[in-house]
Amino acid sequence: MKREERYRLVLDHFRQEMPVVTTELEFGSEFQLLVAVVLSAQCTDKRVNMVTPELFRRFPDAATMGAAEPDEVYKYVKSVSYPNAKARHLVELSRIITEQHSGEVPNDMDALLRLPGVGRKTANVMQAVAFGRAAMAVDTHVFRVSHRLGLVPKTANTPLKVEQQLVRYIPEADIPQAHHWLLLHGRYVCTARSPHCIRCALEPYCAKKI
Repeated sequence: MKREERYRLVLDHFRQEMPVVTTELEFGSEFQLLVAVVLSAQCTDKRVNMVTPELFRRFPDAATMGAAEPDEVYKYVKSVSYPNAKARHLVELSRIITEQHSGEVPNDMDALLRLPGVGRKTANVMQAVAFGRAAMAVDTHVFRVSHRLGLVPKTANTPLKVEQQLVRYIPEADIPQAHHWLLLHGRYVCTARSPHCIRCALEPYCAKKI
């Protein structure tokens, strides 16, 4: 099967089964989304959603979080992965947003990448979810599913290379949703250790690169 045909089949399935989809992270503003995405690195969305309600009650915006010290933020995020580093990054990025961007999360990719704790995946999530742009965030789920389904070649061995392949073949209008399609498929069906192939609708044309 040619790669173009595989993309068509996969995307048609997701368009039909998940026409409206977004992040499972809970947030009330662009700043809170950024905080949640930073916390979600190497951590589950479920765990992040358990800690952010109290965190956001105490620090609802960049100004209040930037005025805090890392150890104050740590108390609220200590149950996530790498809490010390994340608490420090959250305070630092909050201060930059407050001092350099008038308290608003920048929508420029380069400006996002200059924020402490913000890598390309986080910046792309913000571009897609917060600002509605055609940005493809590649996390471990997207990376794994893209390879297993045969959407990308074996030579796409880094998140950036996978991102470049996906945006090459996925129509621009679908890109913001496609991140969530692949992520959720990896989270609930095409799981890392024991993929549920028997109940996967994509199994007939899966490349099975497991």
